[in-house]
Amino acid sequence: MSSVRETATREVPRALDRIAGQPRVRDFFAAVASSRKFSHAYLFVGAPGSGQQDAALALAQCVICEQGGCDACDECIRVAHRTHPDVHWIEPEGASGYVVEQVRNLIADVSLSPVRASSKVYILDRVDTLRDSSANALLKTIEEPPKGVVFVLMARATDAVLPTIVSRCQLVPFRLSNPAEAARRVAEASGVGANDAIARIALDVTMTPQRAVEFIASHKRRDARLLMVRTLDGLARDDAWDVLCAARDLTLAAQAPLDDVKSRQAEELERGADYLSTKAEKLIEQRNKRELTARERSGIMELLAAASSLLRDVLMRLEGVDEPVVNSDSTDVVERLASRATSAGVLAALRAIDQANDDLAHNVSPQLVLETMLCTCKEALCPPSFR
Repeated sequence: MSSVRETATREVPRALDRIAGQPRVRDFFAAVASSRKFSHAYLFVGAPGSGQQDAALALAQCVICEQGGCDACDECIRVAHRTHPDVHWIEPEGASGYVVEQVRNLIADVSLSPVRASSKVYILDRVDTLRDSSANALLKTIEEPPKGVVFVLMARATDAVLPTIVSRCQLVPFRLSNPAEAARRVAEASGVGANDAIARIALDVTMTPQRAVEFIASHKRRDARLLMVRTLDGLARDDAWDVLCAARDLTLAAQAPLDDVKSRQAEELERGADYLSTKAEKLIEQRNKRELTARERSGIMELLAAASSLLRDVLMRLEGVDEPVVNSDSTDVVERLASRATSAGVLAALRAIDQANDDLAHNVSPQLVLETMLCTCKEALCPPSFR
């Protein structure tokens, strides 16, 4: 009980207010920030949407800020906006995970002195995609980093992370946030106000609050999701050629948001044209190509998540579950699919989507993944009398 009273009376840094729905994590880092005894490495483990990314930024503010995470100074604002030169946010660049070049660059950067602050923070998302060779290369750096360097690693589960890395980190488990609370926070952050129906859809498609906000802001990604809904709705009347055309259209829809990424990449290359060497330009072009490939596959994964979300709503209707559907803007589609499908058929279609995700992770062509998935879904969802 004394530890509870201590937490209640201790002043909690304002930066930690962003850790919503995770009181144990918030209290733990409040104690750490108060003592200024940060571990050299933390491993955040939990399902997508449990708030790991927000917690990582909050912890980085506590480490970097001279006031321990005031959430108001220039340092904290830069960290929150991901523009602080001493806080490095790193995500997999390869289609199936981190590439060796990323790990090499990270190890080289760790040895450099901070630019603005007295400490440095490295936040690595989805470390469960680190291959053994890359993970082993990173191991010694995580185990014995220079003074003032803090690593924050994020993963779904410890089982998917190299055991030697898990053993070098302080484990911080996250429980899944209340869906209603998560939707409310996304609705507020994205500016849709009380319309949390859009937020619920975005969360179901993207799995994390931050990506849900980005999804809501992108009309191209929302259009791609609606195209998937219409495609599943039309499978009953489509022949084999129509299905192949639908897969092509979905692939193009997933690629549409990449136009903005290509424009940004071109602008960055143009700005550096005067001082970048030919070798540096080639390295940047290779990195940009990897980014485009990874983002395209991410777009396909969003489409598969949208299909899965819709079919879960259909299954709820077939099983008589008295809950509102997530896809509230497509209730007519849910009802039509439920009227002609069976629970067994919907489950078979959901398995086809799981297989599509697995194929995508093994570098199968995105269009081929969608073609195979849609053909299987048509067989599963549309009995002969409806074809």
